[in-house]
Amino acid sequence: MTTTAVRPTATRLGYVDNLRVLLTMLVLAHHSALTYGALPLWYWTEPSTSPSGIALMLLVIVNQLYFMGFFFLLSGLFAPGSVDRKGPGAFARDRLLRLGVPLVAFWLVARPVLSLQSWPARRAEGESFLQFWFTVGDVGPLWFAEVLLVLSLAYAAFRALRARSARSGMADAGSPTTVDAEPRPVRFRAIAGLVAILTAVTFLWRLAVPSGTYWELAGLPSPAYLPQYVILFVVGLLAVRRGWLTALTVRQGRVALAVALVSLGLALGGTALATTPGAGLLAQLGAGLAENVFAVSTIVALLVLFRERFSGQPAWARWAAQNSFAVYVIHPLVLVGVAMLFAPLAAPAGVKFLILLGLSVPLCWGFAHLLRRIPGVSRVL
Repeated sequence: MTTTAVRPTATRLGYVDNLRVLLTMLVLAHHSALTYGALPLWYWTEPSTSPSGIALMLLVIVNQLYFMGFFFLLSGLFAPGSVDRKGPGAFARDRLLRLGVPLVAFWLVARPVLSLQSWPARRAEGESFLQFWFTVGDVGPLWFAEVLLVLSLAYAAFRALRARSARSGMADAGSPTTVDAEPRPVRFRAIAGLVAILTAVTFLWRLAVPSGTYWELAGLPSPAYLPQYVILFVVGLLAVRRGWLTALTVRQGRVALAVALVSLGLALGGTALATTPGAGLLAQLGAGLAENVFAVSTIVALLVLFRERFSGQPAWARWAAQNSFAVYVIHPLVLVGVAMLFAPLAAPAGVKFLILLGLSVPLCWGFAHLLRRIPGVSRVL
């Protein structure tokens, strides 16, 4: 197959940016559901075991199955072109700036502010405010930036070593920017193979890191899903080189949507069964298979749907995409602030969820826009 030296990510794909906006909104919905649902794992919670509270818990579980892995896949799409243009060293420095600075800023400022409600109890235990400020909590949702930074630096190191080997004649000296002139077809068996790899690695990983594990040192709330994050990031790296995004067919998207709908119930049931005390290895393997079938089919369906139906980017969509990472960084402050404001309101969990999400989406994008207008901030966010 012939190749040509091109830079496939020099021009941003509108539908990929639109997907990033959608996923960012799902992050807000996810944490709004944690605020009022039956799974109270957020800075400010008003847990409910009512039917709407249970529904919000299910929303959280369904999101967790695929949406952060999808974020890593989309992030992987743009890494090869960025290294092509800047080189591995400059790419690594750029990632340290754009991911490391928000991570540190969140840890220094947002993290202790979001945890202020725990200050009276810690003060009563004799803790100083300074000690509280620097020890309370973790990096919260910025664990995504933390893991993505590690993966990005690993990719930069790989590209640097590959370039060094090529210069020394130890490897094929072909340009790292070459991609297939024509997209390689994506067969159904290749998609099934991805599911199989994810399932096998996830099963082995969860023997040591079961679902529900929390890594306090890294502030990582979902280490059981790390194989999915890493593998899908690598899939993103490969997809842009091999033209897989354009090779996915509309028929594959429709089949993936049907499979996602069918497998959702199996994934929820399998997850519930695998997390019960005494669940055997077969139950865990089945749960991992159902989870990954749902995750991969949902991702494929959304990629095809947005490519075919939502590829255009009017001005408001471009604006939303430009501000989406800033929204991700600041959204905990907005969500907690709005939730505290409406805490006295007596209403069902589902109603308060809709109020919180409906107000927080425009507020987050508005504050993100204003924040990025501060000189120098847009270089990071």
